Amino acid sequence: MAGGSTSSALDPRMVEQAYRIGAFPMADPLTGEIAWYAPDPRAILPLDGFCVPRSLRSLVRRRVYEVRWNTAFGDVIRSCAERTETWISPEIIEAYEALHRAGKAHSVEAWKDDRLAGGLYGVSLGGAFFGESMFSQQRDASTVALSALVRRMQERGARLLDIQFVTPHLRRFGAVEIPRAAYLRRLRTALAIDAVLLP
Repeated sequence: MAGGSTSSALDPRMVEQAYRIGAFPMADPLTGEIAWYAPDPRAILPLDGFCVPRSLRSLVRRRVYEVRWNTAFGDVIRSCAERTETWISPEIIEAYEALHRAGKAHSVEAWKDDRLAGGLYGVSLGGAFFGESMFSQQRDASTVALSALVRRMQERGARLLDIQFVTPHLRRFGAVEIPRAAYLRRLRTALAIDAVLLP
């Protein structure tokens, strides 16, 4: 944990302010206690360096999944939490659902045969999107949602797609780590942009 501290309460307004200064909350998988994180280095997915594998391009082109925005935020965040160990506690869910009602947290969803097949959720402020988690119930559904998010951000002039930590899965799409100081410079630039990603 970099710059972490713990708290027993999670105020949605506090969560928003934390994003604005480069921090975010996660719950301990065992105790549920909330800790605040500010990783150094920080992982981002450069919008101008997004790598689209051939298999993903084929899925998007054939429209195997229908992409929807903000139609099932609660289902998406709960599906992201359905794993053996999760930092997405009931308190986290409650806070992000409040941010969703306030128009700050959003879901990007992949549907097939009118059923939710995968998706992601995160927080959008200015020209920045802070990706929180993603899930798939069918092959590559979450990456279709990610691809749609990147296209939307590119179209609307957004500047920063924060993914917090690099995973092997995200690295194949071009994810990189940058020093915290560089991240904070990018964050300030992105927050100053009026880029409405949704609706």
